[in-house]
Amino acid sequence: MSFSTSAAPRAAQVSESMRGNFNNLMKQAQAMQANMQKAQAEIASIEVIGEAGGGMVKVTMNGRHEVKRVQIEPTVIAEDREMLEDLIAAAANDAVHKVEARVQEKMASLTAGLQLPPGMKLPF
Repeated sequence: MSFSTSAAPRAAQVSESMRGNFNNLMKQAQAMQANMQKAQAEIASIEVIGEAGGGMVKVTMNGRHEVKRVQIEPTVIAEDREMLEDLIAAAANDAVHKVEARVQEKMASLTAGLQLPPGMKLPF
């Protein structure tokens, strides 16, 4: 049986190539982690205004889904209480949808080119 002595250098080349690929992958992961932290900070500072009743009720919400302000037109306060409650809920829901849309936009730009399995969202 005769073995080629060129197998050892070839194995070393493959090992170096794998190590280089792994190092590249680690650098990409670290860069993505830094970008993700930056994006999360930016998302937290987002403010949106949800509206209902043609702007009679407005809810200001940040990217953490914290309600920062509720504005109610004085004319609505004199109206019936149940309608006012519905308008507040609708304005809050509008704000939530606006925050979610902004978060999706931000994450889409962050993960551009990244192949995620269907249904998987970032941040986890």
